[in-house]
Amino acid sequence: MAGPQPQRVTGLALSERSLAPDLARGFMLLVIAVVHAVVFRAMATGEPLPYTLQSTADSVSVFTVTVFAESRGYPMFALLFGYGLAWIHLRRTDEGHPWPWVRSLVRRRGRWMILIGFLHTLLLFSGDIIAVYGLIALTLAGLLHVSDRRLLAHGFVWMAVGSLFYALITAGSALFSDPEQAAPVAGEPLTDMVVRAVSWPVMLTMVLLSVFPFTIGIWAARRRLLEEPGRHRRLLTRVAGIGTPVAVLGGIPYALQLVQIWEPGAVVVLGAAWLHVLTGYLGGFGYAALIALVALRIGQRRGPVVTALVATGQRSMTCYVLQSVAWLVLFMPYTLDLARMSDTAALLTGACVWLATVVLADLMRRAGVRGPLESFLRNRTYAKVRRTESG
Repeated sequence: MAGPQPQRVTGLALSERSLAPDLARGFMLLVIAVVHAVVFRAMATGEPLPYTLQSTADSVSVFTVTVFAESRGYPMFALLFGYGLAWIHLRRTDEGHPWPWVRSLVRRRGRWMILIGFLHTLLLFSGDIIAVYGLIALTLAGLLHVSDRRLLAHGFVWMAVGSLFYALITAGSALFSDPEQAAPVAGEPLTDMVVRAVSWPVMLTMVLLSVFPFTIGIWAARRRLLEEPGRHRRLLTRVAGIGTPVAVLGGIPYALQLVQIWEPGAVVVLGAAWLHVLTGYLGGFGYAALIALVALRIGQRRGPVVTALVATGQRSMTCYVLQSVAWLVLFMPYTLDLARMSDTAALLTGACVWLATVVLADLMRRAGVRGPLESFLRNRTYAKVRRTESG
């Protein structure tokens, strides 16, 4: 006798989504914007280091962004990505779909994310993370179905390897770059596209840095930490109260070295960079927990600011790519060529670009329009499913 048939695949209206994950995505796009504004400006000018430190204000700005934002936003986004994929797995499994079917769905989503990320890199920005997360979905979908113990074992191994690798890269570029040999990456549009395409595989090594928070996101989704923060208030309070200050303290040595207040030897710089990355994981987790607690306090009392931030989080991929459009328009020599601004001005520019995407996302919400990239990804992911159900 045949078993019960799976339910039809159903979507979730934006109004029914949990507050905390979308609020977190909307806010953390600010963290990514201020960091990316500085990075893209440096790429456009050919500066060997992303910061120029032209004034005391620049030093204060760089120090603040380093301890609060750099290597803190991406871990949180990777956690939220793992949370989202785990939610898909749980929802589709509850509908009665078997694991191989769900795994195929997740991998198909990953393949389309890789394509979107490659086009994002080719046309706009070499610092793409969409393809990185797509590669994780494609190659590590099996982690959605393993035990907690095996899941976390994978995560901690990736943490050790990924954080050390990234620290070697960041510290090495700071220690051994030669200002005299620096040259602008930007030349003319077609050349830049070729350079970005060639460098794209290098960016995919960010997978090493992203798997650990991805596994923590899966673990958190299984317990519905962000969907039901009231049930987990004590745990979330501990994570926010420990992770955030530890991240700040852990980032101070590396920040002091960046702003040239402290000039240690190469080995110490590497250690500071590694500490910065390791504590950045805790910072990302702490921010996510803190926003979940804020969402719990807000409840259904959503004002215009929270509503706009949630709309941004619901369209995070679209807003993320729109940021890259802004960097290209603002900083490249064949567009507005504003890359010679100070560190402080670049950070403020990043914040303004983020604010513009928040306004745009809220206008899309008012018009009842989903993010175009989110709609495209969902349609491509579920196209085969819809054809099967309609057939």
